Amino acid sequence: MKGDRVEIVVDAGDTTRTYEVIASRAGRRVETAVRRGVVEVSEVTRNGTVVRTARFMANRVLALVEQPVPREDGSERNAQQNAQQNA
Repeated sequence: MKGDRVEIVVDAGDTTRTYEVIASRAGRRVETAVRRGVVEVSEVTRNGTVVRTARFMANRVLALVEQPVPREDGSERNAQQNAQQNA
């Protein structure tokens, strides 16, 4: 979903660097994968086409933080209302 983002904190020798990959348009999402010692963070369209990819060596990645956009669909609202009623 638009607004989803992933922050990657990488060891750059004597300091750390932070990178962000953000789903920039409606219908896009951010996917992460760890393969063969490489962390890949990609922005992907609805049909699965990769728009852009950031690659980092896995042994240099200190943190990978996925921050989804808060969703306001009916299922979450119903769950919140049920929790409040049961409390």
